[in-house]
Amino acid sequence: MHRLLVAASALALAGCAVGPDYAAPRHPQSASGTFVAAQGPAVTAAEPVAGDWWRLYDDPVLDRLVAEALAANTDVRVAIARVARARAQLRGAGVERLPQATLGGGAQYGRLPEGQRAPGAPREDWTVDAGLSVSYEVDLFGRVGRGVEAAQGDLDAALADADAVRVMVAAETARAYADAASSAARLEVARHIVALLDRSLALTAKRAEAGLATRLEVTRIAALREQRQADVPAIAAERDAALFRLATLTGRAPGDLPPDAAARMTMLEIARPIPVGDGAGLLARRPDVRAAERRLAAATARIGVATADLYPRITLGASAGSTGDGFGDFLGAGPLRWLAGPLLSWAINPSAARARIAGAEAGSQEALAGFDGTVLEALRETETALSAYAHALERRVALRRARDEAAHAAEITRARQREGAIDALEALDAERTLADAQAALALADATIAGRQIDLFRALGGGWQQAGGQG
Repeated sequence: MHRLLVAASALALAGCAVGPDYAAPRHPQSASGTFVAAQGPAVTAAEPVAGDWWRLYDDPVLDRLVAEALAANTDVRVAIARVARARAQLRGAGVERLPQATLGGGAQYGRLPEGQRAPGAPREDWTVDAGLSVSYEVDLFGRVGRGVEAAQGDLDAALADADAVRVMVAAETARAYADAASSAARLEVARHIVALLDRSLALTAKRAEAGLATRLEVTRIAALREQRQADVPAIAAERDAALFRLATLTGRAPGDLPPDAAARMTMLEIARPIPVGDGAGLLARRPDVRAAERRLAAATARIGVATADLYPRITLGASAGSTGDGFGDFLGAGPLRWLAGPLLSWAINPSAARARIAGAEAGSQEALAGFDGTVLEALRETETALSAYAHALERRVALRRARDEAAHAAEITRARQREGAIDALEALDAERTLADAQAALALADATIAGRQIDLFRALGGGWQQAGGQG
């Protein structure tokens, strides 16, 4: 028996663990190079992605709001709590590597039948029992070790999930701030358009009084003016909604947002190419890819946990205790008992264990498919964001040219109208064209900021500022 225990302990210390050893899957070779959508116009740079990418906007208010969101956002707090739970589960799994001790005791007061009491002993008395038992599982086939591996994988995945939440919170905070600023800028454009139409309406009304224009012309310009005025409250509502989102993201009630968060009246802009790195850096940085890889590691370890049930468990145990009649007998070191020895348990019918192994293997295949899908989705999101950003910039260039041409045409038309060379309807068409061009350009500028933030979120930066810890 002594030799058996020594051999079992030696095997346990040698780390003999059943089940597959985990090996991280490889990424597609084509995914490690330059992004496809970054090979067009020079709107991006193959430089490392900045962890604090929002600082590229050079706005101290935005910097502060993102820092506050990463510290106080409720989604971040939920993710941190999940990390804490995973840490506790890892500690629980690790405890199984240590000897387990149980201390028990009890006292009962009772009356014995006359024939069962010892001569001279009281018929009614206390019976006191106390004992200590210690057990230690010899992890001969790695059941406990694989369980710790699985719990470690779960913790790593929870940490990566928390980082993914931080990426989302940083991006959505910047988006809400950008939307509020863009709405303020669009509001100014909308009000400027209304002011231009007010001047055109006043001029046409004077011409109508002088008999140089018809009432129909005045009415049509007034209708266009009211249509553009109707845009103002809609844009104002969008701005309010963005500010309310910003308050929630930073852990505040809507009415508690500091005034400077709503002070910016111009679009967020980045005047330099955006650093995007390459595919290899993306997959190493994206928290969702890391989380999927860690879940695969945990699922692989659980195959070993299930496989270990096919083999016997060896537990070394010892117990000692005492039972006495009455407290005096017990405290006076009454009858002492002790036991020591190994315990071997082995399931005779392995069908249930094999079913659990099959389930664990299926779980591993599911995790692998999830990992592959996450990698492909990360690449797709990034390529899509790059393409959308590049084409949005191209669209804005065209809209700027259209706005400039429309403004020039409207100026010429106003001058000719003052000279009486054209009627108000022709001037109305020029004003409508300018108004449409200005509104479209303002919306395109707002879209640019949104596309930039989509790209930054797809690149997976932002969680590094919190240290990547939960």
